[in-house]
Amino acid sequence: MWFYNLLLSINVKGLLPFVFLFLLIADFYKSRKPANFPPGPKALPFVGNFFSLESKHPHIYFQKLADIYGNVFSFRLGRESIVFLSGYKAVREALVTQAENFVDRPFNAITDRFYTEPSAGLFMGNGEKWKRQRRFALSTLRNFGLGKNSLEQSVHEEIRHLQEEIESEKGKPFNPAGLFNLAVSNIICQLVMGRRYDYTDHKFQRMLRCMSEAVMLEGNVWGQLYLAFPSVMRYMPGPHNTIFSHFTTVEQFISEEVERHKKDLDPRDYIDTFLIEMENHKDSNLGFTEANLAYCAIDLFLAGTETTATTLLWALIFLVKYPDVQEKIQAEINRVIGQTRLPSMADRSSMPYTDAVIHEIQRIGNILPLNGMRVAAKDTTLGGYFIPKGTSLMPVLTSVLFDKSEWETPDTFNPGHFLDANGKFVKREAFLPFSAGKRACLGESLAKMELFLFLVALLQKFTFSVPDGVELSTEGITGTTRVPHPYKVSAKVR
Repeated sequence: MWFYNLLLSINVKGLLPFVFLFLLIADFYKSRKPANFPPGPKALPFVGNFFSLESKHPHIYFQKLADIYGNVFSFRLGRESIVFLSGYKAVREALVTQAENFVDRPFNAITDRFYTEPSAGLFMGNGEKWKRQRRFALSTLRNFGLGKNSLEQSVHEEIRHLQEEIESEKGKPFNPAGLFNLAVSNIICQLVMGRRYDYTDHKFQRMLRCMSEAVMLEGNVWGQLYLAFPSVMRYMPGPHNTIFSHFTTVEQFISEEVERHKKDLDPRDYIDTFLIEMENHKDSNLGFTEANLAYCAIDLFLAGTETTATTLLWALIFLVKYPDVQEKIQAEINRVIGQTRLPSMADRSSMPYTDAVIHEIQRIGNILPLNGMRVAAKDTTLGGYFIPKGTSLMPVLTSVLFDKSEWETPDTFNPGHFLDANGKFVKREAFLPFSAGKRACLGESLAKMELFLFLVALLQKFTFSVPDGVELSTEGITGTTRVPHPYKVSAKVR
């Protein structure tokens, strides 16, 4: 009773210092680090290190922190301390050596708002549901052509459409971004939906545009703000809200395709097979629901479109910037394939220089600067530091692709990174653009096929250039993926 009377005697203004002190103490205890936790910059109460984060290119900022604190360091985003891994050895230790411990994803406020069921999708899912869905996706995609000649024929068909569109520009400068998105996405459409879309299809164009913009926003400062302070940002105006409206547009596009498949159900593609599998797992908790079908299909589109199309955009930049490299590839094309047939995956082993250039474009293009976050399933150590169970982990793929101890000239475009003294192609362990371990990109084999076939076919038909005095930027715009600044090139028929 005396305490209640005391409270009544204190006005609101007098309470504010006590409330603030209480919140400070609560924040201190919640953010206390255990002994031998990875070091990192000092953090402010409540917001952590958020306001010191470099918003333009976060991966470069984290590289600088690694130079100060070592290859295993911590960074507080809001109220959560995240452990960052820099360099090939640290990343490999977590993703490969301790793969089972770091296989799951931590809570993500953006996907939690979007997904209507737990552990949904192929990217953010966890546990047995995620394992079952990943196995199902891989086996289904293989059944419908992944890694087979039938899919190669689909790529050939798309190449012809792409070549026709580029040729229609009649050598005038054009922006290739939209065309690459449409062409690459049509390959995953064949596998997921059993069809391709015309390049003039406005609904298809809008879906791809929404998907690209959502991916960019999710990875920039607005997405990071939402992840750090979801309870506040949920009610604030700003570009972060566009993430959710865009994902809704993509989901509606997929849902319409699902309804179309229901009317004529036959196992021809991923959606058909999923719908049939739903009938066999009505009472299971393995993710065979219509909602999860939409989420998995969206993840397949993201994995099968965004990174490959972006890599092709970077490819033209470096081929224009280094015309001698473009000429050497075309000479190899003339020698191995000629001009009368389209390239085949069987040609790749006979084209080591072209293969090396594609790998170097992926390396220096640095399409996915930061890997998807992981969470520790149990207490462990990394780089000599203690990592408690439940700690979020962020592998910095940039640090692997530019690791000075792994690459001879990490900051320079150099196809020689993937060639031996005799000009033969060599694999490099530190080449991890698709990540590694149990969460490695499930579309890796598709991406490799598309990059080789599309790029070789384009250089077989065209020589790309820009007007004298024009310099294409290699800086890039960083979101979830790192994309080039918009540019135009001219394509001259050979």
